[in-house]
Amino acid sequence: MTSSPDCPANGQRYGSGVTQLTTTRAGLPPGLRLPDALQAILLMRYRPTVMRRLHQQHGDVFSIRMPYGPHGSMVTVVALANPEDIRQVFAGNVTTYHAGEGNSSLLDVMGEHSLLLLDEGQHARARKLLTPAFTTGALNGYRPMFADLARAEIERWSDGDEFAAIGRMQAITLEIILRVVFGVTDPERLAELRPLVTKIANLDLIMLLAWRYPQLQKLPPWRGHAAAQQELDNLLYAEIAARRADPTTSDRDDLLSRLLRPSDDGDVLTDAELRDQLITFLLAGHETTATALSWTLHELAHHPEAMSRAQQAVDNPSLESDQYLEAVVKEAMRLRPVIFQATRTLTEDTDVAGYRLPAGVVVSPALGLVGLSEALHDDVSEFRPDRFLGSNPSTNTWIPFGGGPRRCIGAAFSLVESVEILRELLRAYEIEPVRPRPEHLRPRGIINAPSHGSRIRVRARAS
Repeated sequence: MTSSPDCPANGQRYGSGVTQLTTTRAGLPPGLRLPDALQAILLMRYRPTVMRRLHQQHGDVFSIRMPYGPHGSMVTVVALANPEDIRQVFAGNVTTYHAGEGNSSLLDVMGEHSLLLLDEGQHARARKLLTPAFTTGALNGYRPMFADLARAEIERWSDGDEFAAIGRMQAITLEIILRVVFGVTDPERLAELRPLVTKIANLDLIMLLAWRYPQLQKLPPWRGHAAAQQELDNLLYAEIAARRADPTTSDRDDLLSRLLRPSDDGDVLTDAELRDQLITFLLAGHETTATALSWTLHELAHHPEAMSRAQQAVDNPSLESDQYLEAVVKEAMRLRPVIFQATRTLTEDTDVAGYRLPAGVVVSPALGLVGLSEALHDDVSEFRPDRFLGSNPSTNTWIPFGGGPRRCIGAAFSLVESVEILRELLRAYEIEPVRPRPEHLRPRGIINAPSHGSRIRVRARAS
């Protein structure tokens, strides 16, 4: 599935070590044609800007080389920004469109059993075992914990405090990972886990180099990251063993305890599978939710009318008020896409978007481009939560969680978590921007964070 300058897959070498895969029609779609190393640097540092310019230049289908292969190796990617083309991919046969193989660059950190890395029957089995932990009943059981943990952090703030929202949101989502997902309550174990989880979740551009070059794990600073991951694994396995031996586990509501319960047919997750799923929830749910929340606060701070309406929703709880808070979060996710792309590796030659693409090519629904498309959204640059009230945007025009059978299993978890945190924050404070100009997307690892961390000032509300 991967290629190198000396041994390209399904194609021939041309120019500066770039591999062009051949097709049975007119070749790959047009796109970025630079040496692999330069493409990798541009996309890791300036991904939103590069993707938008390629979209403007080439339209809804274009090709690039990205570090999405095993261990972060460079592979050919065909980006898709047309909802119909995206529908074909999301609804396509799971034997043809391998999402797990498309996420193979995550193998070293998430593990071979991660839901994001499995395909076909293995993925179906894992998803079946994980689904009970994400039902509506389970989510309602998590709500009080979300609120309590958010309130504990917010009560540390004072009137007039200025800070980068992303750091405070990370503090809350970290506690949610430790207590709601991992289910840890022992103070000493929590004190051990916090620095390790923080280090593992901090996947900046420098740390991501070790995914492509595993030998770097023997050198600082990557060696420290690898050691932290091993220590975290040891603690997680110890927690899993203790939970299996605890006779009260069946009565607990945290996610890990729910995952330990056998399915109706008696199937259970092994310790290794549990470890990989917990790490997946950490990496896929901690930083992403914290970043989406920081963008939500950024937009509310810059749009006082929307913030006032959100506070009215908090002060007058109802189903409609919850829907408005969720609409605020969804609109922030559309306007400020945290994750820019989904990926599927083709296992056979396939017609996609008018091209005959060979096996081994990665097709990539461009989640961020779809949300920012002027052709798909009225007043696309405006922050308008109302577009998510009454009716949602058209199919495959708002897809931050992906789609089809591979849609993020934690999507509802993330939205409920975000609404509960936002509710507690707006109940206590009004927010205003520290910087008058809006911040821009800045790639940080695999996510797009606010360029200055979403600098806000909090003002205590009257009782």
